[in-house]
Amino acid sequence: MQTHGAPGSMQATTVLGVRRNGQVCLGADGQVTFGSMILKPNANKLRRLHDGKVIAGFAGSVADAFTLFDLFEDRLAAHHGELRQAAVALAQDWRRDRILRRLEAMLLIADAEHLMVLNGSGEVVEPEDGIASIGSGSPYALAAARALARATDLSAEAIVREAMGVAGDLCIYTNRELRLEVLGGAKEA
Repeated sequence: MQTHGAPGSMQATTVLGVRRNGQVCLGADGQVTFGSMILKPNANKLRRLHDGKVIAGFAGSVADAFTLFDLFEDRLAAHHGELRQAAVALAQDWRRDRILRRLEAMLLIADAEHLMVLNGSGEVVEPEDGIASIGSGSPYALAAARALARATDLSAEAIVREAMGVAGDLCIYTNRELRLEVLGGAKEA
């Protein structure tokens, strides 16, 4: 699933998630921009939640994303780590609450079994192919990841590394300062 150009889509970053062969990997570039200016090249847009069993990445406003991370972690605790239930609960709150509806961020979340995109429109989308991306470089990362998944036996982590490189080459709001978080399987060097 890609969200570039869709209502509520976020610009100025790329976060990609791939689930494959018992491994899930989220990768995010490190570029922080303000308009056409790069403010920081090495930001961390990924976070481990729920005792490291869940990975979340964001596109959009940093302050809004941190608010969503905290709210999502609360929902995870309330739903005993059940990712789908916590995601739906957060999406419902996000959609209903006047203040939360104004948050300008999207989340890409994953655990050992699921990979999902959440946004302020109340959408919780789990792609069938186990590949999802958010942010301005989303179309490039998504296309590259799908092509690699179809044509190679690469691990989820290797696909994320390669696809994020493509996005970094093409999207002016995405750089090659890659951060990765992996669940399952051995993390590659």
